[in-house]
Amino acid sequence: MLRPLPGVVIVALGAALSLAAPVQAATPALRFQSVQYDSPGKDDRTNGSINAEWIALVNTGPAAVNLNGWRVADEVRSYTFDNVTIAGRGGVLYLHSGKGTDTATHRYWNSGSYVWNNAGDSATLRSRAGTVQDTCTWGQQVGRTSVNC
Repeated sequence: MLRPLPGVVIVALGAALSLAAPVQAATPALRFQSVQYDSPGKDDRTNGSINAEWIALVNTGPAAVNLNGWRVADEVRSYTFDNVTIAGRGGVLYLHSGKGTDTATHRYWNSGSYVWNNAGDSATLRSRAGTVQDTCTWGQQVGRTSVNC
């Protein structure tokens, strides 16, 4: 009768255990940081009020990311980034709902109305390949105008 070598049994058992271990989902390096979904004060539909509504992206990874072709969307509309790079290691980029002049850290949807619903909404970040990178969802809460994602 042949007996298996103890080392072989341990290696095989170790391989089986490592395959059975649960896989932890990694937090994406480029994700939503926060959203100001209800501009402070009266919603008077002025460009200043519309621009006080924004969503922020943060890059926690070590390398800068070019967002050309990436999209932020809710159920109704979407915004596609042009050639803008978000710095690594905590770089933040704000996407304002209204009209304005794009800079390295502030982009403008150029919408003539508010984008995010005060009663609750959901934002989705997609890579240029269309892969969902992150989602931020919120509901209405009295006295609150923003959330951390």
